[in-house]
Amino acid sequence: MKSTVMRWLAACALALSLIPTAFAAGYTQTKYPIVLVHGLFGFDNIGPVEYFYGIPSALRADGAKVYVVQVAAANSTEVRGEQLLSQVRQVLAATGAAKVNLMGHSHGGPTARYVASVRPDLVASVTSIGGVNKGSAVADVLLGVAPVGTFSNTVLVSITNGLGTLINFLSGGGGLSQNSLAAAQSLSTAGSKKFNAAHPQGVPTSACGEGAYNVNGVAYYSWSGAKPYTHLLDVADPALALTSLAFLGAKNDGLVSSCSSRLGKVIRDDYAINHLDEVNQTVGLTNLFETSPVTLFRQQANRLKNAGL
Repeated sequence: MKSTVMRWLAACALALSLIPTAFAAGYTQTKYPIVLVHGLFGFDNIGPVEYFYGIPSALRADGAKVYVVQVAAANSTEVRGEQLLSQVRQVLAATGAAKVNLMGHSHGGPTARYVASVRPDLVASVTSIGGVNKGSAVADVLLGVAPVGTFSNTVLVSITNGLGTLINFLSGGGGLSQNSLAAAQSLSTAGSKKFNAAHPQGVPTSACGEGAYNVNGVAYYSWSGAKPYTHLLDVADPALALTSLAFLGAKNDGLVSSCSSRLGKVIRDDYAINHLDEVNQTVGLTNLFETSPVTLFRQQANRLKNAGL
């Protein structure tokens, strides 16, 4: 009996010695603070529900300084970018850091890129997660179905502006202005092309390639999913399966095509997760057979740490 117990303890000790360094102290301890930037109709948190569900605490657990900002739930990339820039300055003032690492999901990707473009001296890196870097076919369809100036567009804009205002109120956003039409135009293919002409840093010049890894001292990274339906219990998945039809068979996460998501150094654009899974939503109901989104954020923090960022 005693020998059996000793063998079991020895096996446990061996197993512990083989635990990946992903669980080591300091694994996520980047040189500069990490700032998480939400996407369209996003928020920092509403009550106990975080937009980046469980991600800030997981990053902080092994040393990262993490700040979750709140910009307009729906507005143009430039307006959101200016709001983000203001909050970046606040983070720098509070921490004494010289720069920040921006991680933006969905519309948060271009929003972070805007700040890096206009103030590269304040940004160490931009990580785009499911970022709408070359537009979304879903935005194109919405604008086509409800063209500007039509009654249907007026109704749609009124409803979505109201939703943005409600989200902003519930999350304590301080009355940020909402403009869902400006958001849709920014996220369209045409709007993204116009934005990229003014802010091209890290954007691939080929249809589905990689962009520059480093521009003006800012490192650029990206990753995204390519499986719209991933969990039977996630109420959002059927909607993402429907919106994925807008991409006519091209790889996508339900709202953004894999090619559009690519920016700078592409880590992967085909994880078996969807657009909401990318931030561990809905409340952690993600693909059980794919790497956890929380782990993906932790790995990226470690990647930044190893790059001296």
